[in-house]
Amino acid sequence: MKIIMKFGGTSLNSADKVRNVSRIVKDHSQNNQITIVASALSGVTNLLEKLSKQSKHNSKKIIANELEKFTKLHTNISKDSIKDQKIKEEVLKNILSIINELKSVLEGVYAIGEITPRSRDKILSFGERLTVIIVTGALKDIGISAEPFTGAKAGIVTDEKYGEANPLMSITKMRISEILQPLLSKGIIPVVTGFMAATQTGDITTLGRGGSDFTATILGAALSVDEVWICTDVNGMMTTDPKIISDARTISQLSYSEALEMTVFGAKALHPRAIEPAQENKIPVRIKNTLDLTGSDTLISNDQSIIKGEIAKSVALIKDVAMVNIGGAGMVGKPGIAAKVFETFAKEEINILMISQSVSEANISLVIHKHNLENAVNTLELSLLSRGFANRINAEDDVCVIAIVGAGMKGSQGVAARVFKAVADKRINVRMIAQGSSELNISIVVKEKSCEKAVMAIHKEFDMGKS
Repeated sequence: MKIIMKFGGTSLNSADKVRNVSRIVKDHSQNNQITIVASALSGVTNLLEKLSKQSKHNSKKIIANELEKFTKLHTNISKDSIKDQKIKEEVLKNILSIINELKSVLEGVYAIGEITPRSRDKILSFGERLTVIIVTGALKDIGISAEPFTGAKAGIVTDEKYGEANPLMSITKMRISEILQPLLSKGIIPVVTGFMAATQTGDITTLGRGGSDFTATILGAALSVDEVWICTDVNGMMTTDPKIISDARTISQLSYSEALEMTVFGAKALHPRAIEPAQENKIPVRIKNTLDLTGSDTLISNDQSIIKGEIAKSVALIKDVAMVNIGGAGMVGKPGIAAKVFETFAKEEINILMISQSVSEANISLVIHKHNLENAVNTLELSLLSRGFANRINAEDDVCVIAIVGAGMKGSQGVAARVFKAVADKRINVRMIAQGSSELNISIVVKEKSCEKAVMAIHKEFDMGKS
C-alpha cells in the first residue's frame, strides 16, 4: 500500500514518543510506501505565536531568553531519541542553524517594530521545520532511509492568503509527484512539514491552525495513495465527548459529508479543510491512536451506507458561543435585511455559526463565537437600529450549540421530534433550531447550564453508546 502517516504534536512531544513513531514507521515500511507528515511539538506553535506578537516590543535579550528555552526543548528530545553519535550531531547542528534563522527573523521584526502576515507565517513555520529534522534523525538512527522536506520543497504551492493559504492544486499535484514519487520508488521515506507551504514566488505561507491534516490529504491526493492515516491521541472520532458520557464509543465508519459536519462542529481529530482533497480524489482517511495503533479507529470514505436502525451517529457540544436576536415590525417585507447583517459581520470578520429566521420576517437569530459578541452588537446597532432597519437587538452569552449528525437522519421521519422530546423530558428549553437541506445535521441552542444534560439525553435517545 501507499500510505500517508500524519503525526500530531501530542504524538511527538517526548523522546519516547518520537522513538515510538519511528518504530511504527519501520514496522509499516516493510511492504508499503510511506510518506510522513509531522506537526510541531505540542505547544510550540502557540509559543511561536506569542513570540511573533511580542518580538516587535521586546528587546533582543528577551528574545534570546525565550529562544534558549525553545532550543533546549528540541535539543533534549533529539539527544534522548537518537543514539548514533554522528546522526545526533548532524541533527543538533541543523536545529541550531534553524533556530539562528528564527532569531534573525524575530530580531528583524523587533528592528522594524511591526509584524506583517507574511513574517508571521514565516515565524510560525519554524516549529514544523524543527520537528521533521528530529523525526528524520530518529528514523535514520534505526536504519530507515528518510529525507526531510518543508511543505514548499515537497511541492505544495499556495496563493498569498497568509495565515490560511489555499493550495493551487493543479501545480501542487504535479510538483509533489515529480519530487516525492522517485524517492518512494527507491524506498526512501519523505518526512514533510505539516501546516506550511509557499507561494509561487517562494514566500512561506501557512494553511491555518490544524493545517497538518490538510497537508496530509493534499499529499495523499497528489501521490494517489491508498489511505491517509491521521495519527493522534484518540481512537478515532467518537459519538460524543467521553468526558461528558463515559459510554461514548469510537465511530467505525463515516462518509466524507458526515465527517465534515462533525469536524465543523468541534470534532478535534481532523481539520475540516482536510476533507476536500480526500473527497475529491476518493482517498480513505483513517483516524488512529498513535499509542494504540491496532485499536479501534474511524474510517472516513465515500461510503455513506446506513446501518439499519442507526439514525444519528454523533452529538457534539459547542461552547463559547453567543446568540444575537434582531427583531422589529419594520423588518417585515423589507428586502435585504439578512444581506445587511451578513455584510456588517463580513466587514468585521465575524463568522456566523448558525442562522434562523421566522417566516413572519420579524426576527432573525444568529449564533457567533462569544469573543465577537460585543463587537457584533455594537456594529449591528450602528448599521440597523440607527437606520431604522430593526427595532431591537439583544444578545445571550449563556448558551451553547448541540449538533446531531448522521446520514441515517436523511429521509427519516420524526428525528427533530425525538430530539425535542429527549430534551423536553429533561425540562430543557430549546432556544433556536437549524437544519440544512442535506438533512445530515440538526443543530439546537440551549442554555449553557443545561448543555451537558441535553447531550446525555440525545445520546441516549438515539442509542449512540451501543456497539
